[in-house]
Parts: sequence; structure tokens; C-alpha cells
Amino acid sequence: MKGVVSASWLRENLGRTDVKVLDGSWYLPGDPRNPRRLFEHERIPGAQYFDIETICDHTAVLPHMLPSTLEFQASVRSLGVNQDDTVVIYAHQGSVSAPRIWWMFRVFGYDNVRVLNGGFEAWRDEGGAIDTHSLDAATGQPNGDFVAGEPRTELLADFAQVEAASQQACCQILDARAPDRFSGQVPELRPGVRSGHIPHSRNIPYSEVWDGGRGELRSEAELKSAFTDLAGADAPIITTCGSGVSACILALALFELGYDTVAVYDGSWTEWGSRADARVAVSSD
Repeated sequence: MKGVVSASWLRENLGRTDVKVLDGSWYLPGDPRNPRRLFEHERIPGAQYFDIETICDHTAVLPHMLPSTLEFQASVRSLGVNQDDTVVIYAHQGSVSAPRIWWMFRVFGYDNVRVLNGGFEAWRDEGGAIDTHSLDAATGQPNGDFVAGEPRTELLADFAQVEAASQQACCQILDARAPDRFSGQVPELRPGVRSGHIPHSRNIPYSEVWDGGRGELRSEAELKSAFTDLAGADAPIITTCGSGVSACILALALFELGYDTVAVYDGSWTEWGSRADARVAVSSD
């Protein structure tokens, strides 16, 4: 797999100075778990905490939207990441945010980034060392020289692009939300957001490609089965979800199958379902 690494690989390579590890844990609103406290309690040695609610566009009304190039660069440098590093991102059990951070790095032109398959629990099961020292002792290090490029437009979609794509048969819009949310049978998690889906989009729940219990991508055969009806690697693909997080799981899974330029709708359903000018479908079409 080219977008992920195993816990055994990380255990063998963690001592290298050019391998940087980031804890990207995040949970949905209302979840009692505090990802920052989990990081403070125990972490992979040398790991830094990447908070998608902090490293984002704070002027946006939508949650955890992409920051500017310079903001992303400064934030990543503050985590000690250098331009030639291999960045490995992990999350704690039940968190699905590591692929989001993987995608963020790629959007800003940095491809030497991987997701730790199985996350923190796989590291523990592998017998990897766990750091429980105070946060100050664990995180004191100089800034890195990481350089972020201008956003790669082929990996990012906005409302206007998705609206146009929903009217074009050649473009495929894949929605990672659960079927009952996609069909509009249940209320959305955030207030003021309508239920339903983008017209002509297709529902591929991220659980079809991601084993939530193990925190890892499913097998290659299962990934191929989930995407069996796609038009082909040359047909444009946009992934979407509730707020641009689990959509990145689909993007990562497709990346493993050779779809290198999948675009993620950053605003996702939180934006679409909030806009009065956006058409909403409630069937399974």
C-alpha cells in the first residue's frame, strides 16, 4: 500500500531523524472523548499533536476548512517537520481523521506522507514503545523547514465545482456518510443543515473501505469491491461527507487503487445542506 504504513514498518523506522509522527486524533461534535487529552496521556515517542480544529481557516463559518498555504506551512513547521521528512499520521481508536491530514499535506504539494494503518492501537499491539511523560518533555523541539506549495486544485473541490459536477454524467460524486444520512431519513448532526444528498451523487459509506474497529483500510479486494462500478481512473471523482473528514477516507482508499487525483469537497454536506440555493435529493438516486 502506498498511502499507508504498518506498525511494524514504523517500529523499524521510528529512530530515523527524517521520520516525523503526528497524532491527528479528532472526534465528532458531542463525542465525550478529548483527543488532546488522549495525546497528553500517551503517545508514540516523538509524536506531535496535529489538531484539525486549530490548523484550519478560522475565518470560515464551516468547520475545519483548509487554512492558507502560509498558515499551513507555519503550523507544520511548529511541529518540527522538515522538507525531506516522511510524515506518518496516526489516530486513536474510533477517530477517522488521519486520512484528512494525509489529504491536507497532499493538497499543499507534499506527497511524502502516510497514514499508520491501525493507528495507535496497532502500534500498541506491535509492542511499540509508548510515551507517557509530561507534554512539555515530549514536545520540546525546534521548528522545521517544511515548505507548503500552493493548493493543488485537482485535489480540492468547492461548492461551484460540485454543483457543476452534479449536472455532468461524466463526473462521479461519492458520499461517505451512512446510508440513513445520505437518504435523508435522519436529521443531520449540525443545526441548520438539511437532510439528504447532492443530486446524482452515489453513497459509498466509508465503513465499506475502512475497518472502524481496527482503524485501518480494508483489504485491496474489499476496496475494489466497494468501487466496482466506477467509470474509470480518468473520469473525475469528487468525494464528500459531513464536513470533509471521512470523505478523505474514500480518497485514501481510491489512492491505493491508483486514483491519484481524487478531489475532496472541503465544505461537504455541512455547506451544501446549509445553502438555500443548493438542490437536495432525498432518494437513493
